[in-house]
Amino acid sequence: MDSKKTSSSWVSCCTKCLPTKPSNSKQNNGRHDEENQDMVSEKQIRKPAGWKAMPFILGNETFERLASSGILANFFIFLITQFHLDQVSASNVINIWSGFSNFLPLLGALIGDAYAGRFLTLSVATIVEVLGMFILTLVAWLPKLRPPPCNYFLQPETCKGPKSSQMGVLILALTFLAIGSAGIRPCSIPFGADQFDATTEEGRKGLNSYYNWYYTSYTLVIVLASTVVVYMQDHVSWVLGFGIPGILMIFATILFFVGTKIYIYVKPQGSVFLEILQVFVAAQKKRKLELPTIENDVDVDEVFYNPPPKGRVIKKYHLSNQFRCLNKAALVTKGDLNPDGSRVDKWRLSSVQRVEEVKCILRIIPIWAAGIICYTALSQQWTFIISQALKMDRHLGPHFQVPAASLSVISLITTGIVVPIYDTILVPLLRKRTKIESGITHLQRTGIGFIFSVLCMVVSGLVERKRRASALDHRAPDGVAPISVFWLAPQLILAGFCDAFTSPGQIEFYNKEFPESLTSVANSLFFVAVAGANYISLILVNIIHHTTGRNGHQDWLTEDVNQGRLENFYFVLAALGVLNCIYFFVVAHGYKYKSRVQVDEDEALYNVELDNIKH
Repeated sequence: MDSKKTSSSWVSCCTKCLPTKPSNSKQNNGRHDEENQDMVSEKQIRKPAGWKAMPFILGNETFERLASSGILANFFIFLITQFHLDQVSASNVINIWSGFSNFLPLLGALIGDAYAGRFLTLSVATIVEVLGMFILTLVAWLPKLRPPPCNYFLQPETCKGPKSSQMGVLILALTFLAIGSAGIRPCSIPFGADQFDATTEEGRKGLNSYYNWYYTSYTLVIVLASTVVVYMQDHVSWVLGFGIPGILMIFATILFFVGTKIYIYVKPQGSVFLEILQVFVAAQKKRKLELPTIENDVDVDEVFYNPPPKGRVIKKYHLSNQFRCLNKAALVTKGDLNPDGSRVDKWRLSSVQRVEEVKCILRIIPIWAAGIICYTALSQQWTFIISQALKMDRHLGPHFQVPAASLSVISLITTGIVVPIYDTILVPLLRKRTKIESGITHLQRTGIGFIFSVLCMVVSGLVERKRRASALDHRAPDGVAPISVFWLAPQLILAGFCDAFTSPGQIEFYNKEFPESLTSVANSLFFVAVAGANYISLILVNIIHHTTGRNGHQDWLTEDVNQGRLENFYFVLAALGVLNCIYFFVVAHGYKYKSRVQVDEDEALYNVELDNIKH
């Protein structure tokens, strides 16, 4: 894998949430007619616009990311200073909203892929996103939509919380933003890919450049949101901090609709998510049937529905005995086939290929689940680390104060430095020793990232212990400890190392180990893992908040971070991380790779396909 692709793979999940246009194939006779008819793509009546369409599509995606990232980066401070929520309540709001925003793209992918089409999905989602930004800007602008102002840092006891109606308006804005993200994130990049003709050399080159420009714009937007937008919100006004990204989003929406005459529109081709569900439904309907004994491929073709794989599938899978109950989904019974050999009901009969592909997903799920605890640790940089930063000396020189939410840039910069160094220096050295193309396996790389996540939480706890002791010793009126905010840098650097190893390792693992026809599912798993991490964090925070303060004991996560024991929360996450590492090493040790790319003595690459693995 080239360095550009590797260095960007931690965000590449959002570039492939839907497959690109399916390739054409010749129709076969007999029982496979139905399958091959699904492979015939819509003939284009004009040449794809290519780069002419990119300003409209990339602009829409870029400003959506700027809006959502600009809100998330500093939203914790907005909630505690403008809505006067305590840090636990603010953390709950962010975790629920972030989880919702990361999980909904799966639904957006289903709607855009199978029903509405990408353009219509993007159009509706863009308008909903603008509405969300408009309402959020009104919340920051109109005093009636938020609690009365107060000095939160010096006299927090005088601050009144929000009314139900005020929280309702805020939740409405966040809901619109989540729905907008659900349509834009999974559909924008594939819709852009539709504008290139991948059958020509020029189109393929344009497509590669398009992805590179997307990666570049994505990184720049994150940095811009964490610095310029955050600074504007902290030092100018929240109205401008929310309003300017909203105005840019309106501009991007207008641009998007201006390009309607030059876009190529691909009709919905059906969703792989529904095909996966059909396997489980078909197996459940035939759960009482007995499976025959299979000794060779001839027997498979006689009793199971086993047409040639369709689309871009490279490898045809053989029927295996692992998860044997799912084999019933492909078992042909009386009335399952039409006279021409096509299926009567897709919800009663699936192909052997699809059944084995679903089994592949089930084998990967235990590996995927281990990533949730790791991302739970990483998610703290958007919540409690900001609470720590607010109670530390943030001055950089005599006249400049670092915005608390901008500290996350440290982890972003670390990731941006570590990934290319790993790819260009470490991988070639390791490749010579291990004879593996990627230097070490993707699971080994992921495991290293998990170890960094544990170290990150341990260091976080130790730094918090020092910060809290300093604050209590000096007892400043505003509770600020006289130590530099850059004491938080080590844990953020470790978070960057964790992200640099875990995210690329997992995403590359999904893409190489998933069946070729299920890459949309593979790239969607990253979003679901992040959503799961948000909800795990939500559960942990509330359990600790409601249990540690009983019987006269001090609440670890009390409103005043100086009076709490936040370091204990970090140590709990570290302990969970250790257990997670043990679990991961066990399941990873037993995992059988679908394929492995190695290097021979002349350093030429070759594939070693593990076709005959017995499950």
